[in-house]
Amino acid sequence: MELLSRIRALLRRRDHNKKPEEKLLSFDGVILDYEKRIVMAGDTRCILTFKEFELLYYLLKNVNIVLSREKIMEAVWGFDFEGESRTVDMHIGTLRQKLGEYGQIIQTIRGVGYKIGG
Repeated sequence: MELLSRIRALLRRRDHNKKPEEKLLSFDGVILDYEKRIVMAGDTRCILTFKEFELLYYLLKNVNIVLSREKIMEAVWGFDFEGESRTVDMHIGTLRQKLGEYGQIIQTIRGVGYKIGG
């Protein structure tokens, strides 16, 4: 069972490293250019870590979809989510701060996860 889980995680990581189809994403004043690794919040350029950038990209790729912490961990960190972890919550908090007033586009769905959009 553990071997199967590890194989699945390796396959997800391999798929995660593929180039994205959508290179330019935007929502409500936040623009992400995947090729140039640039994020703009209004007129301000945001300096993000690699994981923050990948997290924002994943959220923007899934506008209006509620994403569980487990799903985010799998997609952004590339491995199965085990137990209680505050990693996603901490990265979301930091990302909101770096986006300034635009950080409010990331909504918390209590008891479930996060989403961008209405």
